[in-house]
Amino acid sequence: MRGRKGRVYAALPGVGAVLLVAACTQPAEQSGDERAWDDLSMATGTTAGVYYPVGGAISEIINSEVEDVRATTESTGASVENMRLLEEGQSDLALVQGDVAYQALHGEGDEFADDPIESQVLMVIYPNVYHAVTLQSVADDLGLECFSDVEGHRFSVGAPASGNELATDLVFDGLDMTFDDIDVYRYAYAETATALRDGDLDAGSWVVGESHGSLMELEATDPIHLIDMCEDEQAEITDAHPFYEPHTIDADVYDSVEDDTETLALWNVVVVPPDFPEELGREIVETVYDNVDMISQVYEPGTPYFAPETLENSPIPLHPGLVSYAEDNDIDVPDDLRP
Repeated sequence: MRGRKGRVYAALPGVGAVLLVAACTQPAEQSGDERAWDDLSMATGTTAGVYYPVGGAISEIINSEVEDVRATTESTGASVENMRLLEEGQSDLALVQGDVAYQALHGEGDEFADDPIESQVLMVIYPNVYHAVTLQSVADDLGLECFSDVEGHRFSVGAPASGNELATDLVFDGLDMTFDDIDVYRYAYAETATALRDGDLDAGSWVVGESHGSLMELEATDPIHLIDMCEDEQAEITDAHPFYEPHTIDADVYDSVEDDTETLALWNVVVVPPDFPEELGREIVETVYDNVDMISQVYEPGTPYFAPETLENSPIPLHPGLVSYAEDNDIDVPDDLRP
C-alpha cells in the first residue's frame, strides 16, 4: 500500500462511521486497518478524451477547497483499467462507465467473470452516449439504417479492454449478436476516425459524451452519419441490460447530422473503494457540487447533469458520504442504492 502523509482515517469494519484519527506532517505509520487518505490519485482516461479534463477539474476543486488533501489526475486507458487500478490500490478515485462498475461489482462479463471488484459511487456525473458512426457516403452505399445493419461489415468496437469495447459487446449481446457477426476491428477513437476517412472501415462505435472532440474533428473533413438504434433494438438492449436507457441525440449536436438519432445512454460515475472514509467522501461531494462551474468550463455539454439529483441513475450502491450529503439536502436516495 502506498504511504501517504497527513491526516489518517481509520475504517472500522462493520461500523458505518469513519473516524478522523490523527493529523501529522510526517509519513503516517499505518497498521491494522488504518490508512492515510490525504494524497489522492484519480484514474481518468486518455488525454484526448473527456474523462481526463473532467477528472482534472475535480482534482483542482479538491486541491483548492479541501484542506490538507492533495489530488492528482492520472491518464489511463479509462474504465476497465481504472477498476483494476482501484482494486490494486494504485488509484483512490476512478471515473468509469456505469456498465463497467456494474459488471465489476457483480463479477460479470469477460473482463470481470469470477473476479469481482467492489466499489461505491461517490458521484454520478454525466451520461455517455452510444454513437454508431459511419460516413454519410458509406451509409448511403451500404444502407446502414438500424444498428443491426452493421452485420457483415467492417466495424471498430473500440480499443482492446476499453469501456467502449465492453459497451459494444453488451449492445451486441442484447441483440443476440456477437463480434463474429462483423469484421471486427479494435481501434481507439483517433484510429477509427482515420480508418473511416481512408476507406478502411465501414463504421465504428464511440461511447462518449455528445460533441466529443474526435467526432467534431472527423465531421470537419467528412460528413458523418449516426446509425439509429431502432425502437425494437433499444427495447431488446435495455431489457437485457437495464443500466442502459433510451437516448436521443438531437440533430443540432453535429453539423452534418440532419435528423435526431435514437440510441442509448449510460451514466458515468466516480467510484471509490468501500473503505474510502465517509467524512472525506462527504466533504469532496459537497465541495464539488459547490463548484460545478469549474467542471462546466472543461465539459460544457455535461452542465445540465452536474447535480446531486442524478444519483438515482447510479448502477451500483452509493458511498455513505454521498448518501449523507443527499439526506441533508432532502434528495431522495432509492433503497436499492443505499450501501
